[in-house]
Amino acid sequence: MTTNLKITLGIAAVMAAIVAVIAVFGDFGARSTDSVADAAAGQSVPAEVLVREDSHTLSTAADGKVTLVEFLDFECEACGAVFPHMERIRAEYDGRITFVVRYFPMPGHRNGELAARVAEAAGKQDRFEAMYAKLFETQKQWGESAESKEVFFTDLAKQVGLDMTAFHADLIAPATAQRVRKDQDDGRRLDVQGTPTIFFNGAQLTEEPSYENLKARIDAVLAS
Repeated sequence: MTTNLKITLGIAAVMAAIVAVIAVFGDFGARSTDSVADAAAGQSVPAEVLVREDSHTLSTAADGKVTLVEFLDFECEACGAVFPHMERIRAEYDGRITFVVRYFPMPGHRNGELAARVAEAAGKQDRFEAMYAKLFETQKQWGESAESKEVFFTDLAKQVGLDMTAFHADLIAPATAQRVRKDQDDGRRLDVQGTPTIFFNGAQLTEEPSYENLKARIDAVLAS
């Protein structure tokens, strides 16, 4: 075999390898795009990503006919506006719907991630639901601040009756921050781009999550 032929064959092998790599990543990109398109089109998303074993479930339906999953940011004003609608829905359909909360603090909020860790720390003491409500009920007092509201959140922890030594330890524990990031990672996989993002029976809602819209969807499913 001549030297020129060896060089030619070597170049051909390299080019073939490059083409193979492009093909693999091109296929991956196409599948990722299809997944995002499915979510945007209102199609169901992977259940194992939407709800994890350690996700916070505030309401449970025995028949499993209706499941709402909300990716939220406690500092998000839109989430604060949706909160009373969700509470009204939960009260009216108690025992008939499942409602799951996932963390998705947005980068533009100074205290969003901290508030999520506060809620998670409260959850360690089985007080997640109480803290969830407190954070939204007091949002106007701490939201949109440029400074840390840890002192304010500490007072909330006292109000919901937490063991404060355990609360402070859990608040700064790496596992707590990791738990919040895990929800965020799942949200990104599901093409969550803002808050609140709500999934109704596995499909992302495209209409406003008002009481009336949610009620209409729930009634239609429960009546079927």
